[in-house]
Amino acid sequence: MAQLKDDCFAFGGELMPLDDALARLKDSVGPVMGMETVALREAQGRILAEDVKSDRNVPPHDNSAVDGYAVNFDDLEADGDTRLAVSGRIAAGHPLERPAERGQAYRIFTGAPMPDGEDGGPDTVFMEEDCTSEGDVVVLPAGLKQGANRRFAGEDVKAGDVIIRAGQRLRAQEIGLAASVGRATLKVFSRLRVAVFSTGDEVRDPGGEADEGCIYDANRYAVMALLEGLGCAVTDLGILKDDADAISAALAKAASGHDLLVTSGGVSAGEEDHVKDAVEGLGQINFWRLAIKPGRPIALGQVDDVAFLGLPGNPVAAMVTFLVVGRPLVLLLSGAGDVTAHHFPVEAGFDYKKKKGRREWARVKLEINAAGHPVAMKYHSSGAGILSSMVEADGLVELDEDTDRLEQGMMVPFLPFNEVTGR
Repeated sequence: MAQLKDDCFAFGGELMPLDDALARLKDSVGPVMGMETVALREAQGRILAEDVKSDRNVPPHDNSAVDGYAVNFDDLEADGDTRLAVSGRIAAGHPLERPAERGQAYRIFTGAPMPDGEDGGPDTVFMEEDCTSEGDVVVLPAGLKQGANRRFAGEDVKAGDVIIRAGQRLRAQEIGLAASVGRATLKVFSRLRVAVFSTGDEVRDPGGEADEGCIYDANRYAVMALLEGLGCAVTDLGILKDDADAISAALAKAASGHDLLVTSGGVSAGEEDHVKDAVEGLGQINFWRLAIKPGRPIALGQVDDVAFLGLPGNPVAAMVTFLVVGRPLVLLLSGAGDVTAHHFPVEAGFDYKKKKGRREWARVKLEINAAGHPVAMKYHSSGAGILSSMVEADGLVELDEDTDRLEQGMMVPFLPFNEVTGR
């Protein structure tokens, strides 16, 4: 079982480009949990802990791709219709119980095994709608290619193939593929155990009273939802008051039963920001001053040997920073092999200016133009506290460090929320 490397989050100096930060994560962080075997029905969203190898061909035998008639191609007339007696019926799960004979046609259904016989048996299947039935005789039109509508054994998977690699986050398609080779269970990494808390005397839980000067805790609930979408087992530690001893005690207790501790806000240099001192007293903390907007300051550290992630306090900054830095950290700790978030080119429907040297994300909604192409329309406010902008948006347009001006009509990389939220 891999562990966090010593000082894996250590960094000092000028603003760090995002790509350098992500490369550092990939080099320094590995899975920190054990493994377990789960039934296929419980495998959705889990991360595979070992390669899955097939011990059989899929399909296991040559079979028909359609309902129709199986024949030997060499029995067909080259220039006209062919009339053959129908001398057998083959359905899926019910193979022909005798060798097929030359000069005969066999009624066959989708998925049914191609019969063996003289010269290897029938090798071509006519679709029934292309044929004419005359009692016990079928009339087959000319022009079909040899081997048509025949699926071969091992066409999908061959015995001995590795069909799913360790580190894959399991989706419906991987689960279906595992089932197709007879696997009822899969070995997966245990769920990453993550403790989430907020700090602040002004922060209140939804559903309670919020006195003047107080705010409801949006960040904690958004971050917990993001973590659960990535398959984590999340513990809600609630809201901790601005008390250094209480925060230190809560962190120490949480570290004994979790793999990652996450907070938002409370890690700056303010007099009431006690999280930083608490983490440093129990382990270490490093500020990654990333060249990004929103969310430049992000704190990474360790409480004992448990990873700590401190997100910015503004809700949009907390969510965006989680998506671009927290998500890959979580997936690497969880055992994922590929943590790449895929972007897709779309047309910009807005003008935008930014500083060179930092990466920025604009919240956008996609609209379809008259030509049928997606166009990214920027939300009217760029404030890091405007959480409603995340609701209205479909995703983020990413502007790299070398870009200083975006003009309407240019192609830009679009990161859809459903690519990175895990849902």
